[in-house]
Amino acid sequence: MKFCKRCVMPDTKPNLNFDEDGICDACRSQETKNRDIDWQSRKAELLEIVKKHKKHPIYDCVIGVSGGKDSTFQVLTMLNLGLKPLCVCFEPTIPTKVGRKNLKNLNGIGVDIIHIKRDPNVYKKLAKAAFKKTGDNEWQNHLGIFSCVPRIAVSFGIPLIIWGESPQLEYGGPASSKDNNILDKAWLDRFGGLLGSSIEDMIGVDGLTQKDLYFYTYPSDEELKRVNVTGVFLGYYVKWNYKENLRIAKEHGFSCSDRPVETTYENFENLDCYSNHLHDYLKYCKYGFGRATDNACIDIRLGYIDREEGVRLVNKYDGKPPKKAIKKYLEYSGFSDDEFWEIVDSFTNKDIFKCDENGKFLRDIDGSLIRKENTILK
Repeated sequence: MKFCKRCVMPDTKPNLNFDEDGICDACRSQETKNRDIDWQSRKAELLEIVKKHKKHPIYDCVIGVSGGKDSTFQVLTMLNLGLKPLCVCFEPTIPTKVGRKNLKNLNGIGVDIIHIKRDPNVYKKLAKAAFKKTGDNEWQNHLGIFSCVPRIAVSFGIPLIIWGESPQLEYGGPASSKDNNILDKAWLDRFGGLLGSSIEDMIGVDGLTQKDLYFYTYPSDEELKRVNVTGVFLGYYVKWNYKENLRIAKEHGFSCSDRPVETTYENFENLDCYSNHLHDYLKYCKYGFGRATDNACIDIRLGYIDREEGVRLVNKYDGKPPKKAIKKYLEYSGFSDDEFWEIVDSFTNKDIFKCDENGKFLRDIDGSLIRKENTILK
């Protein structure tokens, strides 16, 4: 297991490449952002796109929102450009109090929000089936977020969708994707974290029908073409800096948690849903890195901490089971403790974590998996 020599990301991250100097392409992308991209020119491109798609009599664009720092920043950016956005929130799995507060705050900034209160019976069936099939408790939520926004755009006849950061530019990925500013179904199928499954696979599961799965199904090419829907990454046109986004969001009423969230050292991400913390833990079980690694890598690339501090933070925070999130998820899903851990263990990586002679994973007294020596970050 190799780690980037500049940040702390391992080579187990899907779609991440390392160059001959042992530096990951996410770090190289940050160099490109700092040195090679003409951000004034990119902003001018955005203004041309906005002008081209400004055809709706009421709304100029659609924005998927959670109430988090980034979606708050997206909304504020569009408002500052003189646009009237229609915001769409797909209800999270297990909403939190601070998440509801931040969504209400975003609404109060001065925008209309469609809050999709998805059918809880359909959603729970999807959640349980997806967890067993993919090892991702948030699979159905990600699909709902990415599909319901273009659904609303088609329904209201609004051509322009504004998404957030450009993932491949920020977090690494195929070189060709860094110049792609469009989020469409092809991007969703390749990079949307669907883990080889599709919503069509869920038809018939526990009686689910195609009608039940409407908001989880991406619009057809014919529907999109009729409205000329285009979804673009704001982070392709505006230099993305999460701490600057956070500062701006807080100036407009965004609230952080009063303590670091489970799985990391920060207190301002994934605040809207308890289930997100379990999602981050499952990523750790599969790939050997979690939310603390994600945060530390971004902090290193942006110059807020050095690699030595990043190593310390990752080794301190990554890998501890998020006990509160797990408790909330068991209450929500109805899985027993034994059922839950059997599913988790079936997706846990035996190349990274130690097992006993019977193949059972070894854990510390706090429940953390024990890493093999050649997978420990140093």
